[in-house]
Amino acid sequence: MGYFDRIWRVVLTIPRGKVATYGEVARAAGHPGSARQVAWALRHPAAQGLPWQRVLGAGGRILLPGEAGLLQKTLLELEGVRFIGGRADMGRCGHRPRGLSASRSSNRSGCLK
Repeated sequence: MGYFDRIWRVVLTIPRGKVATYGEVARAAGHPGSARQVAWALRHPAAQGLPWQRVLGAGGRILLPGEAGLLQKTLLELEGVRFIGGRADMGRCGHRPRGLSASRSSNRSGCLK
């Protein structure tokens, strides 16, 4: 399986109404420290159809500028992701992709409307 394929597989495991960071996706794909490569993988034409909106910057920040960032936030809100102070509520909506330690609570109820 290729580098991007592993990243895409991890992104596909993020459930509706949940989010993960670029760094978490990179670690779960076996590429710690490769958060930027996750962004590149999600921009690749073969990544069409992936739930790209569920991957955020550290701390739940939307990193996409302008209309792309607004679209991402809108799509996530439609899935039930809550935002507090411009960041996704990672305590309620954060998802730890498989392969990561469970040091932070994930998949708690109350994220979806």
